[in-house]
Amino acid sequence: MLILRQLTRRVGELPQEVLVRIETLSLEQLENLGEALLDFQAMPTAVNYADLETWFSTLDLGVKIT
Repeated sequence: MLILRQLTRRVGELPQEVLVRIETLSLEQLENLGEALLDFQAMPTAVNYADLETWFSTLDLGVKIT
């Protein structure tokens, strides 16, 4: 899946629970994540999932990312 490759390149290896969560996203949510990914901070020397967790929290709150 392209989104997974892009996320891995941007933030590093993803934990299994993150991979599972991404695989359950709807097409619209995947498209929104792809757009949000452009704003994520790249951390080549440290694992950083803060941007991804923040994005997931908007889903939990029912907030629509545009």
